[in-house]
Amino acid sequence: MIKNVEFHLPGGRNGVLLIHGLTGTPTEMRFVAKGLNRNGFTVYGMQLAGHCGDEADLLATGRQDWYRSVVAAAEKLRGEVDHLFVAGLSMGALLALKLAADRPDMVDGLGLYGTTFVYDGWTIPWIGKLSFMLPLVVSLGFGRHQKFHECFPYGIKDERIRQRIAGSMLSGDSAAAGLPGNPWPSLAEFYRLSWRVRRLLSSVRTPCLVVHAKDDDVASLRNVRTVVRGVSGPVETVLLENSYHMITVDQERDLVIERTTRFFNAVAATRFVTMPEHAPAMAAAD
Repeated sequence: MIKNVEFHLPGGRNGVLLIHGLTGTPTEMRFVAKGLNRNGFTVYGMQLAGHCGDEADLLATGRQDWYRSVVAAAEKLRGEVDHLFVAGLSMGALLALKLAADRPDMVDGLGLYGTTFVYDGWTIPWIGKLSFMLPLVVSLGFGRHQKFHECFPYGIKDERIRQRIAGSMLSGDSAAAGLPGNPWPSLAEFYRLSWRVRRLLSSVRTPCLVVHAKDDDVASLRNVRTVVRGVSGPVETVLLENSYHMITVDQERDLVIERTTRFFNAVAATRFVTMPEHAPAMAAAD
């Protein structure tokens, strides 16, 4: 059964929509949310469709459902604020990029945390690095009941935080820490989304803040280069020295908050305030 753990933190007229990653939970965005809220932002930590339940709940959804939930959350928050910023972790960064490509009128700036187009970090085994082939494998009817299990260090360098989050995840508390593995069909959906977003990158003219750990255990710096070389708008890149993949909860989360605050405030200061218009038909995450 899916548990609703999304959250809304009222603040000023600049709003930030936070998007968690695949098999993740809004809880992984709470540290950053509270920091941004203290710095004056209204913050909405949304929950992707099919998440914070069991594996069957996740498998009942796909990339189009995940994207629709992002659009609905963005439209909800946009009605409350003068400037809307969107920040996502891992797959959440891809969904943020797609929203900016589809709805440039809506999104004033992006925060791309641990952006993941491919799983190619140093903890990913060789077979995991072939997961880009899953759309083909799953479409042929194989691996529907298989999954890739999360492995140490679970994207977190801070031992104390790792023990707490990994403990919740392995105990089955998906609302608090996400699922302990990625089902193959869901990963296939992730790669279909990844391919689509790659093709859309040149349409992204929204200012982007790219924050990534140099030693990311899940997604290498190759993913950063894909963003920097692909988007058409201005990009600011921050490489973290003492974190792994989950930079929103790891040792440099305060730096993530600081740089995000500075970047979004700078963008807001240069933008005219526009009233949100009636939303056009939504593009599917094909």
